[in-house]
Amino acid sequence: MDSSEDAEGSLTAVDFIQLQHYMEYSSQRVKDVIKEFQPGGRLAQHSFRERVDAVGFCLFLKTYLEVDDLPADFCQRLFHYFQHVERDHSGKSPPPEGGGVFLHDVSCYFSVLEEGQPREKLEFTFKLYDKDCNQLLDSSEVDRIITQMMRAADYLGWDVTELRPVLKDMMTAIDVDGSGTVTLDEWVKGGMNNVPLLVLLGLKMTERDGQHVWRMKHFNKPTYCSVCHSMLLGVGKQGLCCTFCKYTVHSRCANKNPEPCARTFVRSKKEIGVAAHDWIKADCKSTRCQVCHKKIKTLAGRRCVWCQEMRHDECIFLGFSSCDCGPLRDHILPPWAIHAVPKEEDTSLLNVTPDGHILQIVSIPNIHPLLVFVNPKSGGKQGFRVLRKFQYLLNPRQVYNLSTGGPSPGLHFFRNLREFRILVCGGDGTVGWLLDAIDKENLQARPPIAVLPLGTGNDLARCLRWGGGYDGSDLREILKEIEASELVPMDRWSIQVIPDDPLEAGDSVPYEIINNYFSVGVDASIAHRFHSMREKHPQRFNSRRKNKLMYLEFATSETISASCKKLKECLTIECGGKSVDLSSMSLEGIAVLNIPSMHGGSNLWGESKKPNGGPGVEHSDIITDPELLKTISQDISDKLLEVVGLEGVIEMGQIYTGLKSAGRRLAQTSQITIRTIKALPMQIDGEPWMQPPCTIHISHKNQANMLMAAPTKSTGFFHHK
Repeated sequence: MDSSEDAEGSLTAVDFIQLQHYMEYSSQRVKDVIKEFQPGGRLAQHSFRERVDAVGFCLFLKTYLEVDDLPADFCQRLFHYFQHVERDHSGKSPPPEGGGVFLHDVSCYFSVLEEGQPREKLEFTFKLYDKDCNQLLDSSEVDRIITQMMRAADYLGWDVTELRPVLKDMMTAIDVDGSGTVTLDEWVKGGMNNVPLLVLLGLKMTERDGQHVWRMKHFNKPTYCSVCHSMLLGVGKQGLCCTFCKYTVHSRCANKNPEPCARTFVRSKKEIGVAAHDWIKADCKSTRCQVCHKKIKTLAGRRCVWCQEMRHDECIFLGFSSCDCGPLRDHILPPWAIHAVPKEEDTSLLNVTPDGHILQIVSIPNIHPLLVFVNPKSGGKQGFRVLRKFQYLLNPRQVYNLSTGGPSPGLHFFRNLREFRILVCGGDGTVGWLLDAIDKENLQARPPIAVLPLGTGNDLARCLRWGGGYDGSDLREILKEIEASELVPMDRWSIQVIPDDPLEAGDSVPYEIINNYFSVGVDASIAHRFHSMREKHPQRFNSRRKNKLMYLEFATSETISASCKKLKECLTIECGGKSVDLSSMSLEGIAVLNIPSMHGGSNLWGESKKPNGGPGVEHSDIITDPELLKTISQDISDKLLEVVGLEGVIEMGQIYTGLKSAGRRLAQTSQITIRTIKALPMQIDGEPWMQPPCTIHISHKNQANMLMAAPTKSTGFFHHK
């Protein structure tokens, strides 16, 4: 009997993962949803005596997670879980069936897990339980908040045996008068000074330079605390590790004034250009000291954050004091190249630290600092892992999270440098976002751009030899590849879509610039259906494998429906004023190509034949002759587009798998006009929309400086894809 009750009141690992996926795609906040259940709210009829019934709880989840078709059994398991929470806390028997759960407990639990600032979360959870609004909580109410935080920590994989005493110590510290009650100020102050609690609540921003950015971590190998020097023990995530410098401590030791993190900039002009080591206590794991060459015992040494050199504690001042930033010196923007300036020197306030310093970069000779942009939403959780790794390998000041402010702050910060590179970590859409931002920014020079592909597709990354997707390999190797890469100009194209009837409803055109390709017809139809379903049910599209299977399903149904059959009757194509004859062709799609990759690795133009003897082909801005087109190769720098016809889904699949070499070559041109007489699906660089009858003009805009990786020996077809 007991075991069945326990099972009913607990959630499985699958439930946890499913809940996390739902939360990742929701834009709602708990504090907004809970208002709907308060008197006068839309769902107030489901709330009684601070509880919600089973129906109300399900509506809460659907509203908060923004999912209409939430599985009923999943709702029921979560409902029983919170009923079990109430029974555990009160020690009484569970409430009768349908007796509801406390909305405060539910809200407190979810508020800990969602995105947001710790101070806001502390204030919100306090007010949830401050029923009489007297700015006081008694010990039992505070204990209830801590219970929910502990459950959230358990859900996140923490070893809660470490966290429980830390939170209990905090409660003892904030109730200084022993009254058994806590004020809002005491609660917030105590929480904001408790490092493990701040990490649990999602602290991501540092308040000042030299402050650690902690995250809970599970250690597979024996690891020691840098404060108390004892081993980190336990199951789950046993300790805190600084993202920037890898300084590691027990949760309980994080509040004991650990050594500061490495500096990221200098505060005075005297320090500019002074290349000094930044030593951090580290477990050197029997590495040899680079001064005396003897082995370093556990926690008896230090590591320089920038050059990674390791020395005994007593050897720190015996070796060279100058730091060369080690193997990554060409990429690292060292702290002695960043300095604080008065407000008058930079009024944009785009690069201000939380404690008020306005930062600028000075040029360092013989290096090419890498400006890194990471889209954490690309590739599932891959983006967040890549962001953390680069914040450790480089100076955190040169690594930007695109979900917090976009590219502008980073581009503005680097605006005075002439010699720097950019690395974009994300999909093709992320690269396009950055290229647009560079067009708008007043940079001294257009920097060369490398791509670390995250997620699926990644056609631009493929044709620049960066691969179809990041496989988790060592980022140091990728940085080496960037050093050895080649600069290649890439054409970019302006696209103007003019509807025949401006009042006719249609989707908005996603972009005004083409970097990769434009298409109309069958492939855009599949992409549009996929995109529409993903917008409606984002939680179903949370892995590369699921996305590919869903895409295959839509492709199969498109094969049957043939929604773009007889496309030639619906549009006309002109290349530089010259019409392209489609009358003898049975096409379902038209693709306009700037790069030799589409649909996640398909080369629709294919390989070209060498001209048969005689003089070379004279260059022309417009070529439509079928025989001449067979000899034309693609070049992303030639200021020309290639136009290809597609017969249908089956042909697309044959090209992708290599069973067919290419689509139907229609033209190579520097300018193209397409006119349509009915609504058709279209896409630009993978972003689809439904377009009413219109006229489309495509012309050359400019060129972007891209970095192409050195060629590698292919291991076969599957490596290519």
